[in-house]
Amino acid sequence: MMEDAPTTSSLRRALGLLRIVATSDADGMRLKDIAEAARCSQPTAHRALQDLMAEGFVEQAAGGKRYRLSLDFFVLAAKAGQGSGIRDLARPVLLRLAATLSDTIFLLVRHGYDAVCLDRVEGPFPIRSFTGDIGGRVPLGLGQGSLAILAHLPEAEQEEVIRFNVPRLLDRGFLDEAGLRTALAEARRQGWVNLNTGLIPGMAGVGVPVIDAQGRPVAALSVGTLAERLGPQRLPSVVHILQAEAATLAAGLNPFDVSLRYPSRSLSNVET
Repeated sequence: MMEDAPTTSSLRRALGLLRIVATSDADGMRLKDIAEAARCSQPTAHRALQDLMAEGFVEQAAGGKRYRLSLDFFVLAAKAGQGSGIRDLARPVLLRLAATLSDTIFLLVRHGYDAVCLDRVEGPFPIRSFTGDIGGRVPLGLGQGSLAILAHLPEAEQEEVIRFNVPRLLDRGFLDEAGLRTALAEARRQGWVNLNTGLIPGMAGVGVPVIDAQGRPVAALSVGTLAERLGPQRLPSVVHILQAEAATLAAGLNPFDVSLRYPSRSLSNVET
């Protein structure tokens, strides 16, 4: 039988188990594997896990034989990072981009099958956009920022969104499925989206994804402007500037930011 280290306090052991459980996937970890990783006996690991469950930090997965972090743990982590929500982090980015490019800048986040405009900063040129004002939403795949998010989703997730959204895109007069897939492949290849579809006459845009530490597209930065301002000479510099700011924003993301999962909560705090 494995002997417990006598110098390890119950608190330190519990915190160590939390770190071990955090490495598991959604199915959780078996008690035997947790105890081995913690280098303690199974009864000792079990007692510590029961304490963590009583405090709401750990839960047992379906079947009761595996352990994983609970929702309460993630809520606590989210509260610890409330000061760095993506909308607050992105505001200086949007202001810099608008000042540098003299165009309208959008911050979009995913919400289910849609992309939601979480913030925007107006440029000097009057434009029209698919999302309209803050809080506007479009099906994923419609507009440059939305397309940038969809293009970088995991394959299975992307396929589900395509299946659901193609009829919605057709209703908006946008791409059919073949056209959408072609646009997504191009967006993945080059890492950005340049749209001049003609659906909004005289308008064009560029969008880049904001990729988190897990490689997921959690948001997009996009430029909406007059088509004549996105010619081949200016386009590369616009893309470069957007990508640099997207990387800066991604580096400061809080992985537990509630606004990334529930954009409406962040929007409810916006003054209108």
